[in-house]
Amino acid sequence: MAKSNPTGKPAGKLRQRGVTMTDVANYAGVSRTAVSFVLSNRENASISGETRNRINEAVHTLGYRPNAGARALASQRSDWYGIVTEIVTAPFAVDIIKGAQDQAWLDRRFLLIAPSDQADAVGPNQGLEDAAIEKLLEQRVEGLLYAATYHRGVHVPKSAGEVPTVLINCFDADGILPSIVPDERAGGRLAVERLLRAGHTRIGVINLDPDIPAAVGRLQGCRDALADAGLELDPELVVSGHATADGGYEAACEILDRYPAGAGRPTALFCLNDRMAMGAYDAIKERGLTIPGDIAVIGFDNQELIAAYLRPKLTTVALPFEKMGALGVQTLAALTAGQPIAADQQLVDCPLLERSSV
Repeated sequence: MAKSNPTGKPAGKLRQRGVTMTDVANYAGVSRTAVSFVLSNRENASISGETRNRINEAVHTLGYRPNAGARALASQRSDWYGIVTEIVTAPFAVDIIKGAQDQAWLDRRFLLIAPSDQADAVGPNQGLEDAAIEKLLEQRVEGLLYAATYHRGVHVPKSAGEVPTVLINCFDADGILPSIVPDERAGGRLAVERLLRAGHTRIGVINLDPDIPAAVGRLQGCRDALADAGLELDPELVVSGHATADGGYEAACEILDRYPAGAGRPTALFCLNDRMAMGAYDAIKERGLTIPGDIAVIGFDNQELIAAYLRPKLTTVALPFEKMGALGVQTLAALTAGQPIAADQQLVDCPLLERSSV
């Protein structure tokens, strides 16, 4: 029997309005009951192999998914946003979820959270991210948020393009989807401007992997602040290390041991994350130096379990996780309503949190 399509709409149009089991039946030229039997794998149903193939082809062509509720079908709104994230395993980035959840509630929307391991593309969790998005789409979410624990380029599964999608704390490496990211460069400038105001002109930098967006932006912000003050960053005072306390300790030791007698030694260290600052504290104290009397230290991230409990407490630049989460939902709401958005990539300010290390 030939396929029929009484709506007169192509498969893409059917997908946009939400494909029903009746659409599949009409497209395949069979009864709705036959479709139901095939999709539920009824082994005792007397349906030929040719008919089963035709139904499965219609399901694939139309992009049919199991019904998540008659209300969503009738209104074309589910009041749900989906969020795919690895953040559920991160120690401090959960504020993205809080910001998104609070903003969604203001809009009378709800979040469905699907955990993923975005970094594990070939490990035991391979395919988890695609499956997470697929499950959210089955629930007929109105849009998707895709959030990462650290700022980086990502490749989002193609299925995310079936609904409005916004990236948070990451950006689309393919340049298609809008994103919300921290203004790393402005944050780096803010940190070094604070050190300059405290009278420091010889500033060491404990850098992250120099190729990642956070390192590129924060280091450029540091150079911007120094240039505004008529200074240049001494390359001898920049050391890259692992983004850990051990990495910060080793980098600080390398910088300080170049100037053991104090001549030319930096009077401040800008550590590009708080964990590295924690290691730098140990290197400074081992050499009989005080913080901030001999060497001031400023961090980045505001990983509060570190920054608030170091002695002295660490002055740092905060990553605006909660604000990014809220802005992500606001952007998604605009997209689902067909409204224009501010920009394909929106930068969020990173505030300075004063404590006692400068």
